[in-house]
Amino acid sequence: MNNSVPERSIGFMLGVAHRRSVHLMNQRLKEYDITTEQWSVLFQIFSHEGMNQREIASKAYKDQPTTTRIIDMLEKKNLVIRKPSLADRRAYELFLTDEGVALSHSILPLEEKLNEDLANSIPEEEMTIFWKVLNDIQYHLQEQHEQKNGSN
Repeated sequence: MNNSVPERSIGFMLGVAHRRSVHLMNQRLKEYDITTEQWSVLFQIFSHEGMNQREIASKAYKDQPTTTRIIDMLEKKNLVIRKPSLADRRAYELFLTDEGVALSHSILPLEEKLNEDLANSIPEEEMTIFWKVLNDIQYHLQEQHEQKNGSN
Protein backbone atom coordinates (compact mmCIF):
# COMPACT_ATOMS: atom_id res chain seq x y z
CA MET A 1 0.00 0.00 0.00
CA ASN A 2 1.38 3.39 -0.94
CA ASN A 3 0.84 6.59 0.99
CA SER A 4 -1.84 8.13 -1.25
CA VAL A 5 -4.60 9.77 0.75
CA PRO A 6 -7.48 7.34 -0.03
CA GLU A 7 -5.38 4.27 0.81
CA ARG A 8 -4.35 5.84 4.13
CA SER A 9 -7.91 6.92 4.97
CA ILE A 10 -9.59 4.79 7.62
CA GLY A 11 -13.06 5.73 6.37
CA PHE A 12 -12.17 5.01 2.75
CA MET A 13 -10.67 1.59 3.51
CA LEU A 14 -13.57 0.65 5.82
CA GLY A 15 -15.91 1.69 3.00
CA VAL A 16 -14.07 -0.44 0.44
CA ALA A 17 -14.15 -3.48 2.71
CA HIS A 18 -17.84 -2.87 3.46
CA ARG A 19 -18.79 -2.52 -0.23
CA ARG A 20 -16.89 -5.68 -1.15
CA SER A 21 -18.47 -7.72 1.65
CA VAL A 22 -21.95 -6.37 0.77
CA HIS A 23 -21.39 -7.28 -2.89
CA LEU A 24 -20.35 -10.81 -1.92
CA MET A 25 -23.31 -11.22 0.43
CA ASN A 26 -25.73 -9.86 -2.20
CA GLN A 27 -24.44 -12.50 -4.62
CA ARG A 28 -25.15 -15.20 -2.03
CA LEU A 29 -28.62 -13.77 -1.33
CA LYS A 30 -29.65 -13.44 -4.97
CA GLU A 31 -31.25 -16.89 -5.09
CA TYR A 32 -33.41 -15.92 -2.08
CA ASP A 33 -34.72 -12.73 -3.78
CA ILE A 34 -33.55 -10.51 -0.92
CA THR A 35 -30.87 -7.83 -0.60
CA THR A 36 -28.46 -7.17 2.25
CA GLU A 37 -30.48 -4.05 3.12
CA GLN A 38 -33.65 -6.13 3.39
CA TRP A 39 -31.83 -8.87 5.28
CA SER A 40 -30.50 -6.39 7.86
CA VAL A 41 -34.08 -5.38 8.73
CA LEU A 42 -35.48 -8.90 8.46
CA PHE A 43 -32.76 -10.13 10.81
CA GLN A 44 -33.60 -7.47 13.39
CA ILE A 45 -37.28 -8.45 13.27
CA PHE A 46 -36.25 -12.13 13.50
CA SER A 47 -34.16 -11.29 16.58
CA HIS A 48 -36.65 -8.88 18.17
CA GLU A 49 -40.16 -9.83 17.09
CA GLY A 50 -42.84 -7.49 18.37
CA MET A 51 -40.71 -4.34 18.25
CA ASN A 52 -42.03 -1.33 16.39
CA GLN A 53 -40.52 0.22 13.24
CA ARG A 54 -38.69 2.95 15.17
CA GLU A 55 -36.96 0.37 17.37
CA ILE A 56 -36.08 -1.84 14.40
CA ALA A 57 -34.70 1.18 12.51
CA SER A 58 -32.46 1.98 15.46
CA LYS A 59 -31.21 -1.59 15.80
CA ALA A 60 -30.55 -1.83 12.04
CA TYR A 61 -28.80 1.61 12.04
CA LYS A 62 -31.19 2.92 9.38
CA ASP A 63 -33.35 6.01 9.21
CA GLN A 64 -37.08 5.58 9.58
CA PRO A 65 -38.09 6.33 5.94
CA THR A 66 -35.61 3.74 4.65
CA THR A 67 -36.79 1.22 7.22
CA THR A 68 -40.42 1.84 6.25
CA ARG A 69 -39.62 1.22 2.55
CA ILE A 70 -37.77 -1.98 3.40
CA ILE A 71 -40.58 -3.22 5.65
CA ASP A 72 -43.11 -2.42 2.90
CA MET A 73 -41.06 -4.59 0.52
CA LEU A 74 -40.72 -7.40 3.06
CA GLU A 75 -44.47 -7.25 3.63
CA LYS A 76 -45.12 -7.49 -0.15
CA LYS A 77 -42.87 -10.57 -0.21
CA ASN A 78 -45.01 -12.04 2.59
CA LEU A 79 -42.06 -12.19 4.99
CA VAL A 80 -43.28 -9.67 7.59
CA ILE A 81 -46.60 -8.60 9.06
CA ARG A 82 -47.48 -5.45 10.95
CA LYS A 83 -49.84 -5.64 13.90
CA PRO A 84 -51.26 -2.59 15.69
CA SER A 85 -49.46 -1.94 18.95
CA LEU A 86 -51.55 -2.26 22.07
CA ALA A 87 -49.26 0.23 23.84
CA ASP A 88 -49.27 2.94 21.13
CA ARG A 89 -52.14 3.24 18.64
CA ARG A 90 -49.87 5.11 16.22
CA ALA A 91 -47.29 2.31 16.07
CA TYR A 92 -47.17 -1.15 14.57
CA GLU A 93 -45.35 -4.13 15.97
CA LEU A 94 -43.45 -6.29 13.51
CA PHE A 95 -43.54 -10.06 13.23
CA LEU A 96 -42.25 -12.61 10.74
CA THR A 97 -44.55 -14.81 8.74
CA ASP A 98 -43.76 -18.52 8.52
CA GLU A 99 -41.99 -17.72 5.22
CA GLY A 100 -39.97 -14.99 6.96
CA VAL A 101 -38.89 -17.37 9.71
CA ALA A 102 -37.92 -20.06 7.18
CA LEU A 103 -35.98 -17.55 5.07
CA SER A 104 -34.16 -16.23 8.13
CA HIS A 105 -33.14 -19.76 9.09
CA SER A 106 -31.83 -20.28 5.54
CA ILE A 107 -29.89 -17.00 5.35
CA LEU A 108 -28.37 -16.88 8.82
CA PRO A 109 -25.88 -19.70 8.07
CA LEU A 110 -24.80 -17.85 4.89
CA GLU A 111 -23.97 -14.74 6.88
CA GLU A 112 -22.25 -16.76 9.59
CA LYS A 113 -20.15 -18.53 6.92
CA LEU A 114 -19.12 -15.23 5.32
CA ASN A 115 -18.11 -13.85 8.73
CA GLU A 116 -16.24 -17.05 9.51
CA ASP A 117 -14.39 -16.93 6.17
CA LEU A 118 -13.39 -13.30 6.78
CA ALA A 119 -12.28 -14.01 10.36
CA ASN A 120 -10.31 -17.08 9.30
CA SER A 121 -8.32 -14.96 6.85
CA ILE A 122 -6.80 -13.09 9.81
CA PRO A 123 -4.66 -14.72 12.53
CA GLU A 124 -6.53 -15.02 15.85
CA GLU A 125 -4.29 -12.60 17.77
CA GLU A 126 -4.77 -9.99 15.03
CA MET A 127 -8.55 -10.55 15.11
CA THR A 128 -8.55 -9.65 18.80
CA ILE A 129 -6.79 -6.39 18.00
CA PHE A 130 -9.05 -5.83 14.96
CA TRP A 131 -12.22 -6.10 17.09
CA LYS A 132 -10.76 -3.77 19.72
CA VAL A 133 -9.85 -1.19 17.07
CA LEU A 134 -13.28 -1.40 15.40
CA ASN A 135 -14.98 -0.98 18.78
CA ASP A 136 -12.71 1.98 19.61
CA ILE A 137 -13.54 3.63 16.28
CA GLN A 138 -17.27 3.05 16.76
CA TYR A 139 -17.14 4.42 20.32
CA HIS A 140 -15.22 7.51 19.20
CA LEU A 141 -17.63 8.16 16.33
CA GLN A 142 -20.62 7.77 18.67
CA GLU A 143 -19.07 10.27 21.09
CA GLN A 144 -18.50 12.72 18.22
CA HIS A 145 -22.12 12.30 17.10
CA GLU A 146 -23.44 12.89 20.61
CA GLN A 147 -21.26 15.95 21.14
CA LYS A 148 -22.37 17.42 17.83
CA ASN A 149 -26.04 16.83 18.65
CA GLY A 150 -25.68 17.92 22.27
CA SER A 151 -27.07 14.67 23.64
CA ASN A 152 -24.46 13.78 26.23
